Amino acid sequence: MSEADAAGRPEEGLDFGAAPTPPGAGYRVLARKYRPATFDDLIGQDAMVRTLSNAFESGRIPQAWILTGVRGVGKTTTARILARGLNYELPDGSIKAPTIRMPVLGVHCAAIMESRHVDVLEMDAASHNGVDDIRQINDAIRYAPVNARYKVYILDEVHMLSNQAFNALLKTLEEPPPHAKFIFATTEIREVPITVLSRCQRFDLRRVESERLVSHLEGILAKERLTAEPEALALIARAAEGSVRDALSLLDQAISHGAGSVRAEDVRQMLGLADQSRIIELFDALMRGNIARALSELRDQYDSGADPLIVLTELAAFTHFVTRIKIAPAVAEDRALAEIERKRGRDFAAGLSMRVLSRTWQMLLKGIAEVKEAARPIAAAEMVLVRIAYAADLPSPEDAIRSLSERTQHPAAVGPHPLPDPPPQAGEGGEGVGALGPAARHSSHSLPLGGKAIAFDVAASSALVGDGRGGGSGGLATKVRPGTTPIPDPFPRGGGEPQGGPPMRDRPPHWGEVRRVGEARGEARAPAGRMLAPSAAPPAHDPVDSVEAPATVRSPTFARFSDLIAFAGAQRDLQLKTILERDVRLVRFEDGRLEIALEPSASKALVGDLGRRLAALTGRPWMVAISAEAGEPTVRSQLNASREEFKRGVRADPLVQSVLARFPGAEIVAVRRPESEALPVAAAVDDDELPPEMPVDDGESAFGVHRRSGDMDDDL
Repeated sequence: MSEADAAGRPEEGLDFGAAPTPPGAGYRVLARKYRPATFDDLIGQDAMVRTLSNAFESGRIPQAWILTGVRGVGKTTTARILARGLNYELPDGSIKAPTIRMPVLGVHCAAIMESRHVDVLEMDAASHNGVDDIRQINDAIRYAPVNARYKVYILDEVHMLSNQAFNALLKTLEEPPPHAKFIFATTEIREVPITVLSRCQRFDLRRVESERLVSHLEGILAKERLTAEPEALALIARAAEGSVRDALSLLDQAISHGAGSVRAEDVRQMLGLADQSRIIELFDALMRGNIARALSELRDQYDSGADPLIVLTELAAFTHFVTRIKIAPAVAEDRALAEIERKRGRDFAAGLSMRVLSRTWQMLLKGIAEVKEAARPIAAAEMVLVRIAYAADLPSPEDAIRSLSERTQHPAAVGPHPLPDPPPQAGEGGEGVGALGPAARHSSHSLPLGGKAIAFDVAASSALVGDGRGGGSGGLATKVRPGTTPIPDPFPRGGGEPQGGPPMRDRPPHWGEVRRVGEARGEARAPAGRMLAPSAAPPAHDPVDSVEAPATVRSPTFARFSDLIAFAGAQRDLQLKTILERDVRLVRFEDGRLEIALEPSASKALVGDLGRRLAALTGRPWMVAISAEAGEPTVRSQLNASREEFKRGVRADPLVQSVLARFPGAEIVAVRRPESEALPVAAAVDDDELPPEMPVDDGESAFGVHRRSGDMDDDL
């Protein structure tokens, strides 16, 4: 509402609402009929009005302004008011200078506001965006105004000018004649060259707040002698999103829709909005996890004509509203909101955690995008509600960690795992997994926290590692208790030499080779369900419990750099293994100390990451230093050189040469060694004996996401 309304006097300027419409004249929409004619009529732009008022009073008037903002906030209207203020004169000649105080219509006011004044040239830059149009301005600007004080050029949507047009305007814009002023308006300020922005005073017109927009609509309805429900005006203000023109256009449409009265239900049907009270009920059902009620409510709204996309959008808006109330309770005092929104919003903000609200917001955002792309929006919307409702019952990470801690501290209260123990599989021999009994199959799902002991099921891993004996694998179920250590594994995961076995180089191929049981010997594979299913009851007797040993486990030691790489591979840390093989050139190696040079493509943060990663892997600190020496070639470079040398040897073979000569254009794509010469995959890596396949880093970080290389497969 303008200050003129607050003072109880009729507005001046172009507000002819009280005058009767001449017979035969066309209807003027509210957006044009109540367009502001003075700075006092502008709403929501107090900062700009204050700046312009001070500039006019002090005589500090620039040669150009640029106005930016979303649609319908008054850019073109402000430009016309500025032009009117620059050329404001009264018939008696009492006004001699530009002013922003225009209580009555001046000599040029009506023509300027109706865009028909000879000295105020308003040009649409969207349709006049070429160099020729700007050349006409440059040619005409030198002439003095015909009858006004200033010649004013208003360029609407100025961002549509071409680059050549902007360049042609720069000189004139920087040094125009004293009688010329420029006013630009645009919605895309980022597309205006900085050279133009630097020559103008910029004003960003704000969106109008909903409460102030509702007051403005009430004032217009009072002049039109119409009535409206407050909730209906709140819906219109919310749909306008801060645009005064949009709000007036929607109000005009609502008046016609309701035959002279504006009701909330009519506005809701006109805009295709869902009932806000029903949106709140749907939100309540989702937060309670009542999926049946939520789906029923959504289907009822859909049958009533509500768009599923709008329903989810309103849900997201209400979620955002509740989150704002939780952070700033004063938000609930917004007059533009319905009473039920304010009351229920406070209740939800008090009862829901920030984590639940954030999770709901993220799921709704993703769901809105899914509904837009779905062939059946209602089905997609229902699936979104299902996900949100079921997620409402999930514990937060803090609750999950607290529950794990309680289960670790009080294991007796947890009880056995509900899944039954799978029956033994056919074909499992006395030395296989099935012969280990319940003690070997038992599994615990707890994690070691605070020195607590847990039991791990190694039956799955033993079903994958060949032991060289028929019928199955020789895995053992190892249970670790406080103050005890596990029985030494005949093949430790640390990648070192096995206890009681032959040296690494003298073992048969199946030692340490990770492959499926029976795959090389034609036997039946162990079913996946057998390997992964946990046991239901704890073991009746665990011989491992009676073995007491010191509580400390000795850290692995490494004599060579290749031993460290093999250890990383045996521990399944393929990222670290790839970094050591690809980016590190070895200078000196000692157990616990690594002096290296980096490849040019390696990350600069690799040294610190490498030290922390090695310490976490081996359980003891490592010193990693960068050397000025070049160092040895990387392990991968040595591997590639070995492959190329082997390939050259194959190419030099007379038989291969005769084949290549017989088939011109043929190339050697892959070279495979015979199976009898194949090296064990998990064997220790020497300087001259490397695994053929290595993960490839994507370059994001020192330990980024990895993938398998697409290089040729020669199965070394």
